[in-house]
Amino acid sequence: MQIPIKKAIERVPGGMMVVPLAIGALIATFFPETPRYFGSFTGALFSGALTILAVFYVCMGASIDFKATPYILKKGGTLFAVKIGMAALLGVIFGQILGEAPISSGMFAGLSTLAIVAAMNDTNGGLYMALMGQYGEPRDVGAYTVMTLESGPFLTMITLGVAGLSAFPIPTLIGSILPLVVGMILGNLDKDMREFLSRAIPVMIPFFAFALGSGLDLGKVWQAGLLGLGLGLAVVVVTGIPLFFADRAIGGTGVAGVAAASTAGNAAAVPAIVASANPIYAPAAAHATILVAAAVIVTTVLVPLLTAWTAKRVHGTPDGAPPAQKIG
Repeated sequence: MQIPIKKAIERVPGGMMVVPLAIGALIATFFPETPRYFGSFTGALFSGALTILAVFYVCMGASIDFKATPYILKKGGTLFAVKIGMAALLGVIFGQILGEAPISSGMFAGLSTLAIVAAMNDTNGGLYMALMGQYGEPRDVGAYTVMTLESGPFLTMITLGVAGLSAFPIPTLIGSILPLVVGMILGNLDKDMREFLSRAIPVMIPFFAFALGSGLDLGKVWQAGLLGLGLGLAVVVVTGIPLFFADRAIGGTGVAGVAAASTAGNAAAVPAIVASANPIYAPAAAHATILVAAAVIVTTVLVPLLTAWTAKRVHGTPDGAPPAQKIG
């Protein structure tokens, strides 16, 4: 007898990130002594998020091909620059207002510059590539090769520094991107290594998500509910509109821009990494993780709907697919 566990999890938007994170949070909230009680390897699963993420970024880097075509560089570079640029602009604005600490009370309690920047910085690559496979061209899918550089905490750390907030030592900045660079070198020197390491990318996600969830207090989740929804909507609107027009400006249809207006599942890991690199962000990290995870869900639901709508408008076909790709 087979139970379709994986299919059931994948029916949940961002399921491979969100479901394990929720399980970890439930255990941490109702059975907080579990890691200490079992110890050993079981206990390590609750506290090994950073180690697992280090391996994850090596594998992610291996999937990036240096031999990208000029089109891919132009398309991916433009979307990358706009996405990061909007995150930096918001980081500067909210950095001046909020500083490093989260809002401590009221309906916006838990909101922080860290949460905003982490949610805005990173595009959901799997979602983008799937949408471009349906509504774009094969080379549009390849544009994510460049956008993969958004992954990880490096650009979030840079953005927080640009915003005038507490900076990070140079070795820490290098250390945050070094696993990704090592992976890129390995993947480009040996295509077999690229294939070998790339296969591990989706496998890592539920494990670091569980470890992250084990550090969350669900008693505070209700405070993040509407804020998480609002943050997700903000990601779609604030990044989606500039991305649409930037794509149009370089000769695209705008569909790729809309498809890139999401938050990656692994962005929920960034606040914890940032806080481990600079403890001044520790008070904001737990709330930021919840908010970013909520933004992942919201954007995963909204972006496909908006991309399909945009594709129908620009392509003028019932299913939104480019005429050249339609069968028959």
